[in-house]
Amino acid sequence: MSRTNFDQLLQAGCHFGHLRRKWNPAMAPYIFMERNGIHIIDLNKTVAKIDEACDAIKAIAKSGKKILFVATKKQAKDIVAEKATSVNMPYVIERWPGGMLTNFTTIRKAVKKMTNIDRLMNDGTFSNLSKRELLQITRQRAKLEKNLGSIADLTRLPSALFVVDVMKEHIAVKEAKRLGIPVFAIVDTNSDPRDIDYVIPANDDAKDSVEVILDAICGAIAEGLEERKVEKADEKAAAEQNEQAPEKRRGARRARENDAPKAEEAEAPKEEQAPAAE
Repeated sequence: MSRTNFDQLLQAGCHFGHLRRKWNPAMAPYIFMERNGIHIIDLNKTVAKIDEACDAIKAIAKSGKKILFVATKKQAKDIVAEKATSVNMPYVIERWPGGMLTNFTTIRKAVKKMTNIDRLMNDGTFSNLSKRELLQITRQRAKLEKNLGSIADLTRLPSALFVVDVMKEHIAVKEAKRLGIPVFAIVDTNSDPRDIDYVIPANDDAKDSVEVILDAICGAIAEGLEERKVEKADEKAAAEQNEQAPEKRRGARRARENDAPKAEEAEAPKEEQAPAAE
């Protein structure tokens, strides 16, 4: 069953590309026609590509790995934050910190610094500082939170990236490609799809377009997480059953051993009584 349908994408304006003079020729296979100088995206191909991306991203989520969402453009930021949070995935919606993937250890140090500030604030260590020093630390904490807040729990490199607008997020795409991390992306007619592993040809500027695609992607992630949860529960139940099985077998054996003497007594022939004297 398809994750989205043609009418949903049409209503959300996913088919509107950029002006013809801004197009990237590599996007030609996904363009249906030109109207009033604007390229129109073939939504039948968009539907197929969404389904393909959903199947792949569901498998990643089911394996327990993280997908990092990246969208720093104004019209997509809030939607990405909301949808990624709903499936407990990390996201970057402010400035992409250069080297976030290729220099991940440095990013982890910054996250550790943020958590240390939180710990010192909570245990009262900063109570003896002057107002000026406290203000500086608070501002530093706020800056770290803005840039790194959503990735504070990301203890290892993500297994995939989902990007809105590959031109704007070209540094993130470049870092992911360098490390062999697969990239899922909404790709508009002005972008180059050749570096993207899972291309979703669609309008990356319209809020409704981004939202309808994210609904499908996050729905697939939620399915993967739910299936993982069910599998874990089944494995746990099977393990408990295996642990209990030897005890049950021992109990059954003891019961048979206890019943054996009784059965022998019941089966033993009774001694014939001597005939009465006449």
